[in-house]
Amino acid sequence: MADSYVRVRGAREHNLRTIDVDIPRDALVAFTGVSGSGKSSLAFGTLYAEAQRRYFESVAPYARRLIHQVGAPKVEDITGLPPAVALEQRRSAPTSRSSVGTVTTLSNTLRMLFSRAGDYPQGATERLDSDAFSANTAAGACPECHGLGTVHRVTENSLVPDPAATIREGAVAAWPGAWQGKNLRDILAALGHDIDRPWRELPPADRDWILFTDEQPVVTVHPVRDAGRIQRPYQGQYMSAKRYVLHTFADSKSDTLRKRVQGFMTAEPCPECGGRRLRPEALAVTYEGHDIATLAGLPLGALAALLRPTAARPDDEVAPTLARDLVARIEVLTELGLGYLSMDRPAPTLSAGELQRLRLATQLRSGLFGVVYVLDEPSAGLHPADTASLLTVLGRLKEAGNSLFVVEHDMDVVRRADWIVDIGPRAGEHGGQVLHSGPVAGLAHVAASATRRFLFATEPPPARTPRTPSGALTLHGVTLHNLRGLDAVFPLGVFTAVTGVSGSGKSTLVTRVLAETVREHLGAPASDTNEGEPDAGPMARAQLTAAKGLEAIDRLVRVDQKPIGRTPRSNLATYTGLFDAVRKAFAATDEARARGYTAGRFSFNIAAGRCETCQGEGFVAVELLFLPGTYAPCTACHGARYHPETLEITYRDRTIADVLAMTVDDAAGFLDDIPPAARSLRTLQDVGLGYLRLGQPATELSGGEAQRIKLAAELQRARRGHTLYLLDEPTTGLHPADTEVLLRQLHGLVDAGNTVVVVEHDMGVVAGADHVIDLGPGGGADGGRIVAAGAPAEVAAAAGSRTAPYLARRRARPGPS
Repeated sequence: MADSYVRVRGAREHNLRTIDVDIPRDALVAFTGVSGSGKSSLAFGTLYAEAQRRYFESVAPYARRLIHQVGAPKVEDITGLPPAVALEQRRSAPTSRSSVGTVTTLSNTLRMLFSRAGDYPQGATERLDSDAFSANTAAGACPECHGLGTVHRVTENSLVPDPAATIREGAVAAWPGAWQGKNLRDILAALGHDIDRPWRELPPADRDWILFTDEQPVVTVHPVRDAGRIQRPYQGQYMSAKRYVLHTFADSKSDTLRKRVQGFMTAEPCPECGGRRLRPEALAVTYEGHDIATLAGLPLGALAALLRPTAARPDDEVAPTLARDLVARIEVLTELGLGYLSMDRPAPTLSAGELQRLRLATQLRSGLFGVVYVLDEPSAGLHPADTASLLTVLGRLKEAGNSLFVVEHDMDVVRRADWIVDIGPRAGEHGGQVLHSGPVAGLAHVAASATRRFLFATEPPPARTPRTPSGALTLHGVTLHNLRGLDAVFPLGVFTAVTGVSGSGKSTLVTRVLAETVREHLGAPASDTNEGEPDAGPMARAQLTAAKGLEAIDRLVRVDQKPIGRTPRSNLATYTGLFDAVRKAFAATDEARARGYTAGRFSFNIAAGRCETCQGEGFVAVELLFLPGTYAPCTACHGARYHPETLEITYRDRTIADVLAMTVDDAAGFLDDIPPAARSLRTLQDVGLGYLRLGQPATELSGGEAQRIKLAAELQRARRGHTLYLLDEPTTGLHPADTEVLLRQLHGLVDAGNTVVVVEHDMGVVAGADHVIDLGPGGGADGGRIVAAGAPAEVAAAAGSRTAPYLARRRARPGPS
């Protein structure tokens, strides 16, 4: 009989300790273990990487150059390995031109439906090509907004936020600071305008010319400077505030400058297409009485309902065939709990979990069999009510003749697995061993497993008495996305969990409305774009009738899962600031002082200290004639990133490169005599990141690790005043044991007099909260309402709440709290 196992021998990728393991095919296999234990190194870094390598060996050498390859894993041998498809947790697409429709390719079929079967206006001579219905092509994009649907405008209110100020006092806030702003004010004075009169008192015609004129007159300016400075006249050219803002936003290479001027702009629907992004001739074509922009804006569930009558027609004409394909594919998405999404929803606004489920639905329709699907936490971002449907979909993939290797932390998913591979016992160099590979029940006998306690424990968690709030922050009449006139009360001085199914409005309420309201109260400018994703397009501003209790908050801290840096030059040592203290310690050594080295010499970003062969990268690109380019350790520094003379300086017999290669746990002992570094390292250990290397590139960190690094950076700062901490699904990517560590820190912040609000799906976290706000009852148009609020015990008993039964079950069963 054919061997039905994948047999791995001598796996050494990352922290794996030359492991041997046998894993069954045609099964749902869960890979478990604490964060950093090595489970992803086995599932993705070894099994998927080797399957991909073998496939590429069968591809023509020239064609291999066109395909991204992950490289050969460190493993002696793997037998019985089928072709593999990886579905990883990746960040969403970088621009707003990518959408749900493009990710799933549903938009291709919808465009074809309009092209071939749409109702054209009377007098139309020929049918449009499907590209004419795409806002991402020259044939279809609205010429006014170039297919974006919005145009940027400036108004007097946006350019002059304080009309009581004079021009000399900076009334035209949109102008640049320093000399350039003074230059423009001096030019206005030379042109005869009164720059010492309050803006609101200036004649309307003058105000309009100052802000909006396209003229650029040149005048002689006689500057007034400090005594003793040369005061020569010069020729100055005027530029209106509008011209400066629009030109800076369009042409500046500086992200900082572009973000600054964007704050003085308003985004409005394009007047030509009304925000629908397409040319008039494409919008004139309808199907069932609707143009393509209207159908793309419907929730997927509603779109399927509209298409079903056509799909039910038995004939083989174009319309029924295309409608049947669309309905069938949408039904899979609906089954995965994504029916609330619309086709035109920009990809950057999707969570990593939503994006992965979109790709999973695409694979389910592909009809492949005999494949290994390697999935990275498919339950991430899922409400427990949606996890059941996810398991149904995974079961269908398995029944179709496929194997599923799933890296997972959700114990409900792990319990449903056929086989479990538990890696540990701890993280980093203390992990990398297979503790158990076999049926799930067998893990109950493995004492070293951190997973066992959460998978099999039967005692209910100890009941905790909710804290008494010190006050309340109340938002009245909140309107944004699916929130319509919502009133929400956030108690202060306690731990609040905001729950609800995907798309119910949790993140909109917390990370958008609450965050922006507090930011504006504290005097910080509201963000007009997705933070960290400047190309995601302008976001609608929340509307609310009143906000009370803001005066009790002195500071706002948002801790999200966005990367701490987008290049390998960013790492946790630089982000937390501890590397500054380390570089100063090296610069203070006798040898460094004798050579005149400053702290800057020990940065791999500065020419004096870095290896010039690799420019401080640690590796060099290798171009091959008929094979894809690859990377190899730098031949000069061998990956150390520094100039040889820099590495001649040692601190307690270690070079600066040696320190960057240390784990947080190792460095905590080595640097315990440097207080600033020791404090940073202690907080990193407190949030469970002792296994990370100090120099580990930001690009190698998961979203959960990035979030905990941000939290550690915040924890090491001195406490001051009453702070509001907002976290969006902080337990994503965390093993239950790591969640316990994180929760100790978050509850410690509350005990210190602060307020913590988390958006969360983990019922263990919710059960241990002081207050719960449950949104729903469904997603999209079916959500946006508070269906229950109160202590966990009250919400667990609430009728009509989809969260209640899962919270009640968790309160009777152990879990992080």
